[in-house]
Amino acid sequence: MASTKAPVLFIHGLWLHASSWQPWEELFAEAGYESSAPGWPGDADTVEATRANPDSVANHGIDDVASHYASFIDGLPAEPILIAEKLLGMDRGAAAIAIDAAQIKGVLQLPLSSLRATLPVFANPANRHKAVSLTAKQFRYSFGNTLSEEESNALHERWTIPSPARPLFEAATAAFSPHSPDKVDTANEDRGPLLLTMGGRDHTVPAAITKSTLKQYRDSAAVTDLVEFADRGHSLTIDSGWREVAEACLGWLNKQGL
Repeated sequence: MASTKAPVLFIHGLWLHASSWQPWEELFAEAGYESSAPGWPGDADTVEATRANPDSVANHGIDDVASHYASFIDGLPAEPILIAEKLLGMDRGAAAIAIDAAQIKGVLQLPLSSLRATLPVFANPANRHKAVSLTAKQFRYSFGNTLSEEESNALHERWTIPSPARPLFEAATAAFSPHSPDKVDTANEDRGPLLLTMGGRDHTVPAAITKSTLKQYRDSAAVTDLVEFADRGHSLTIDSGWREVAEACLGWLNKQGL
């Protein structure tokens, strides 16, 4: 019998392959959700194939990614639950869960750890139109700072891919661009519920950024909740503690009647 629940669309972040969502998809399937996790434009079906052709993912910006997933949503049987943020403001989802989501326009905090985490991109302005990979050491700081070196290195080897630098450059200049693609419609009154999650020890998207993001939604009466995983870093969706985060997301969806 087909599920009566809304489908779930998992959208990965920078430097992780879509297949990293597989454990989540299996857990959500046990809870009765049908899900999909398509990659970004240019991503190949596997980690290895994406690494072998980094030029295919280069120079895709925020609007490219949003349009890519909007087209995918058009083929779904119902509005999905999004594991993302921007598309909810575009009324393309029934609800959204933003896990350590990237900085959006209007969020001005720029903690030093976030600057250091993105240094592999911004160290060279020419990277804007290129794809950039993280070394194991860079991944340890940006993602695996709460993990053992052994676990961090294993995750780096298993899941990381080159990612376009352009979205980060767009985010960095959002404050100076009235029509920045990094803008999210945070005042949308008619959107579905949104859950923001954050890792309290996240270097890439520190808690201050997520708390500031929550404030951007203050003019909307739509449901906007926040949950913190105090001792977790940016690897919280893929490390050995992923199930805690996934089950919290499932619990929130249940409270929303979704």
